[in-house]
Amino acid sequence: MDINNLRSVLQDFHDSRLSLDEAVDKLKILPYEDLDFVKIDHHRMIRQGFPEVIFCQGKTVEQVAIIMKSLSVHNQSILATRATEAMYVAVKALVPDAQYYEMAKIIFVKRDTIEPDDQRFILVMSAGTSDIPVAEEAAVTAEIMGNRVERVYDVGVAGIHRLFAQQEIIQKANVIIVAAGMEGALVSVVGGMVAKPVIALPTSIGYGASFNGLAALLSMLNSCAAGISVVNIDNGFGAGRLASIINKMR
Repeated sequence: MDINNLRSVLQDFHDSRLSLDEAVDKLKILPYEDLDFVKIDHHRMIRQGFPEVIFCQGKTVEQVAIIMKSLSVHNQSILATRATEAMYVAVKALVPDAQYYEMAKIIFVKRDTIEPDDQRFILVMSAGTSDIPVAEEAAVTAEIMGNRVERVYDVGVAGIHRLFAQQEIIQKANVIIVAAGMEGALVSVVGGMVAKPVIALPTSIGYGASFNGLAALLSMLNSCAAGISVVNIDNGFGAGRLASIINKMR
């Protein structure tokens, strides 16, 4: 339920188009819906501007489908991350307009027609091709949340001329997400090129001493470039959500 739904229910009650019991029935899902194995936070759209997002990893196929079905009744946009093809098939049976982006492992429903601000866009960058799945989780998240997103992939520091060739789009972006594994050096270079927020997204890509992304994470946390924030390893959703909040601020 979003703020417009809430206003509509209260207005209908005020104008006697709904009885008290009918209004209570419509509002009974606030602040959450208890389905035994999950307590769905239907109030989150009102508080934060986007519904509760489902983290599918660790959940059963049936649980994901039930949660998506419940969220779909009350929201225009829904997002589920770390989803499998089997989860999507189960969700699709209950929510026909659900879609699946295999690379990003995201199930989503997008029913609203709000056009993003074409003058303000989020740029998602990756150091290597292997970082793209995590970068795409960030990019798709930001798109579903109503942002224009541009992509520049495979511009890591091993061939830094590839990065410099992208300076025009880098300078035009309002927020930049940089996904990098290995030593994570790309974010420091990008951070030193711009006067805008840079969100560092460490990935678990790399050989043994990368420690599944820990080396990139520590490198990004220790960057000498100012204006960089860092999310958790492989947390494309977190990067996309943060970028969306920044991009919509006025």
